[in-house]
Amino acid sequence: MQSPRRVRELGVVVGTLPTGPLNAITDVPGVRVGQTTITGNGLNTGVTAIVPDGWAETLPASVAVGNGYGKLVGSTQVDELGVIETPILLTGTLSTFRVADALVTWLLDRNPRATSLNPIVGETNDGYLSDIRRRPITPEHVYAALDTASADLPTEGCAGAGTGTCALGFKAGIGTASRTIPADPTRSAEFGEHTVGVLVQANFSGLLTVLGRPVPAQAIDADGNSCMIVVATDLPLDSRQLGRLARRAIFAMGRVGSDYAPGSGDYAIAFTTARTPNFPDRDLRTPFQAVTESVEEALLNSLTTARTTTGHQTHTAHAVPHHLIANPRVL
Repeated sequence: MQSPRRVRELGVVVGTLPTGPLNAITDVPGVRVGQTTITGNGLNTGVTAIVPDGWAETLPASVAVGNGYGKLVGSTQVDELGVIETPILLTGTLSTFRVADALVTWLLDRNPRATSLNPIVGETNDGYLSDIRRRPITPEHVYAALDTASADLPTEGCAGAGTGTCALGFKAGIGTASRTIPADPTRSAEFGEHTVGVLVQANFSGLLTVLGRPVPAQAIDADGNSCMIVVATDLPLDSRQLGRLARRAIFAMGRVGSDYAPGSGDYAIAFTTARTPNFPDRDLRTPFQAVTESVEEALLNSLTTARTTTGHQTHTAHAVPHHLIANPRVL
């Protein structure tokens, strides 16, 4: 038996940029995360809520789709208007619409004059380890995730929307990471220190790769090879620029070995807490690097923090042996 550990605790350092204090999406000022986890009696599922301050006044955002075999409720309005106006929630595939409905109720309770809302809810298929047809998510589960959201380090691995997910042949789940973009004292205010943070719901196929080295595993015969990636930043970017960050987030899946399977729904949604875009495209190199490194590390964290799980129909997904991560090699 091994205890969950983040990949840096195993001596694996991804990239060269410094991390934030928690190495998490919650390093971005004003971003909180809450989760509800459901286990037992053939269920391994839940809800993960990303709650940025200021969502009710809208925040610049964009969506990138690597492969559209999935559901991201509200994505077309984000594409059209370039903003989010609600928290972002993640769950299991067949609970997507129950979560969206509960989110709408939660929002209406907070805005008695609202007549139109665009809830953002994404999913991956956790049906290998959870009895997905039961659709066990209730409004109370959704409210709990939203109401308990905090700026602490989110629980990774088998938590929230990642409770029943698998990736790259192993048990996976929720993962998070961040990078700090150092201030440039020779430039104006928009070039002060900023943060890029990501949170992933990992549930996709491929050959696990750690810092360029493959770690083969026995294939898991699980439906729903998908990944949801949420990118948060306080950089003063517009929606178009956030779309460029979101695309790099999907590219980063390849760094850990994703095979981008035909049945994989690979989505990234990026938002900023800054409302006044003022960042030149020519200086996006470091933000691109920050996103790529953060996603790679978050995906690895989703694996190394997960526990071996037996669920629906006695299916079992094994945690990746940590010695293979610490010393990746071809077996």
